Amino acid sequence: MAQFFRRLARASTPFSVSRAFKNDQRKSKLGGFGVQYGAIAALSGGISYYMYFSSPNMVISRFNSCGFYLNRLLIQCDQWIEFKLHEKARVSHNSELFRFTFDPSAKLGLDIASCLLTRAPMGEDAEGKKKYVIRPYTPISDPDAKGYFDLLIKVYPEGKMSPYLSSLNRGDVVEVKGPIEKLRYTPNMKKHIGMIAGGSGITPMLQIIEAVLRNPDDNTQLSLLYANISPDDILLKTKLDILEASHPNLKIFYTVDTPTNDWRGGVGYISKDVIVKGLPGPSKDTLILVCGPPGMMEHISGEKAKDWTQGELKGLLKDAGYTEDMVYKF
Repeated sequence: MAQFFRRLARASTPFSVSRAFKNDQRKSKLGGFGVQYGAIAALSGGISYYMYFSSPNMVISRFNSCGFYLNRLLIQCDQWIEFKLHEKARVSHNSELFRFTFDPSAKLGLDIASCLLTRAPMGEDAEGKKKYVIRPYTPISDPDAKGYFDLLIKVYPEGKMSPYLSSLNRGDVVEVKGPIEKLRYTPNMKKHIGMIAGGSGITPMLQIIEAVLRNPDDNTQLSLLYANISPDDILLKTKLDILEASHPNLKIFYTVDTPTNDWRGGVGYISKDVIVKGLPGPSKDTLILVCGPPGMMEHISGEKAKDWTQGELKGLLKDAGYTEDMVYKF
C-alpha cells in the first residue's frame, strides 16, 4: 500500500484518487499578483485566515451551518474527533497527499461542496490553557468512500497547520470537526459552471468537477481557469488533463507566473480577457466559482465580507458583467 500510494502521488493521480486507493487495498506569488501567501495560502477551503482558540467551541459561532449533519455523519460539529493517518505521499515540491482512516463500514458522506476543520495543539496561553491552530481543508476523495478520506495540502515552512500535518507519522492522529457546507451543489443546477482557482484552491473545484463527471445525468458544462506560480506547482495536473480528455463538457486553461522552456499554457495572471475567452458569459444559467489566496480573490472577485458571507462582488468578474448572484467565493 505504501509503495503504491507514493507512486500514485508522484504520478499526480492520473485517475480518481479514491478509486485508485480502493482498488489497491480493498513567499510566494500566484497568477502574477505578487501575493505573499505563506500560511494563509494553506487554507484549501479558501478561507483566508487562522486563529488560536483556547476553547474549541469558539469555532462553532463562525461555522454554525452544519448542525443538520449530526445524525448521519461520522464527524460532528460539536466535538473534535480523532482520525488516524494511514499514509502520506509527496505530490509536488511543496504538496503532500494524506489519507486518514476510520471504521471501514462508515463514510463521512460530505455534501458537495463542503470542507472539514482540523486543529493542532500550539502550546499554552498565559493562563495555562491549550492553544490550537485551526484550518479548513477540502477532501479530494469520493464523499461516498467508506473508511477513509484524503486531503491534498500545500506545506509552507512558515505555516502553522501544514508543517504540523507534514510532521505526522503513520498511526498519528489529527482532530477533525465539521463538516462546513459551502456551496450546495445539485446536478444541472446551472447549464454552465466556470471556475477560477489558484494553488490549493483547486480542491473544492475538484469536488464539483468529479461530482458532475461521474453522474451520467448531469449535463453541466465546466470551464476551469487554474493559476499557479510554475508548472511544478500545478496540483493533480495529470488527473485533470485525463478528465478533460475523456469528458467533452470539461475545458481547462492553465496559466503560470514562471514558465519552463517547454510550457505550452498561459503565462501571467488571469486577466479580464482570459475570463471573457475562457468562461461562460454572464447569464442566469451561469455560475462562476472562485477559490485562491487573498490577493487573487481581491483581484478577481473581491474577498468575502468580515463575517465570512459572500460580500460585495468586485474585481475582474464585476468588470466583465457578472452579478453577485452569478458568483460564489469559497
